Amino acid sequence: MPMLTINGERRPVDVPPETALLWVLRDVLGLTGTKFGCGLGLCGACTVHVSGRPVRSCLTPIGSVEGLQVTTIEGIGTTTNGARVQRAWLALEVAQCGYCQSGQVMAATALLDAVARPTDADIDRAMTGNICRCGTYVRVRAAIKQAAES
Repeated sequence: MPMLTINGERRPVDVPPETALLWVLRDVLGLTGTKFGCGLGLCGACTVHVSGRPVRSCLTPIGSVEGLQVTTIEGIGTTTNGARVQRAWLALEVAQCGYCQSGQVMAATALLDAVARPTDADIDRAMTGNICRCGTYVRVRAAIKQAAES
């Protein structure tokens, strides 16, 4: 039985190793903050961190993350940059419908983990592929900049 480390907690999961991480998180472990969007890794709604790197959980088989650290939206606020991003998101009221926001927050946090003071070009590169149907991209950029400055 595979053992996964999710948000710092080791959890056994009784599913085949080719099962997508997204479905293990949502359906097996009850961590529903990570969203299903397109199922093709194109929209970013399912973004989580695996050993600190943003990945699309809809395409990631659990067999490939056994022994690695997986962080979801439920756990990102315990990290310094994750907490900064979440505070900025709230302060600037980034979310409109909110569906894409867990993936947006995860991508933004990974950016700040890699680049302390990102430029607009850094933000564009890091956030490419994180689709927001409500078009909150201007607020996303502003929140990332605010989080970087805090």
